[in-house]
Parts: sequence; C-alpha cells; structure tokens
Amino acid sequence: MNLYRHGDVLIASIDELPDGCKKRGHVTLAYGEITGHSHRIADASTAETFELDGQIYLKVVAAKAELIHEEHASIELPQGIYRVWQQREYTPERIRTVYD
Repeated sequence: MNLYRHGDVLIASIDELPDGCKKRGHVTLAYGEITGHSHRIADASTAETFELDGQIYLKVVAAKAELIHEEHASIELPQGIYRVWQQREYTPERIRTVYD
C-alpha cells in the first residue's frame, strides 16, 4: 500500500473500487471552507472520482495525475485506484472534519 499526504488529505492506494461506487462529476477531493481553496486534480482528463456512503475514491486513468492546492506543494499520483480521507479532529463537543 502506498500512502500520500497532501495537507489535511490522506490518500491510500487500494486494489479496486468497491461495488456500488457512483461516479462524481468533478475531480476535487476536498474543499477548504475557510480559505475557499481545494485539493484537486490539475487536469480533469487524468483522473475520475467516485463516492460510496460518503467515502471518496480516486482513479488515476493517465500515467500520473497532479494533485494541487494553493497552500501546498503539488504531488504526482501514479496510475491506480485510491481511497481518500480528510483529516478529522476531536473536541469534547464533537469530532469534526478539518478544513484548510
């Protein structure tokens, strides 16, 4: 398994998409509610995203895809299938998703 971290987003390679995934219409992995920036694939023709029960999956269909964000260095993801997590944090009131 290969792991990639891009700010508050963690990406792990997986063998295949789970059954029942629905294709999404964009290649944004996470939105930043505070800054308005987002973790996204630079060239939409290089990747597809899917969702199942609130979980996001990424399929890089080209030899590589560049993951970008205005506040982080870009990273290249090789062709393959990935599961995407957004960091969460605990507070006594609740567990919440972290946004840039």
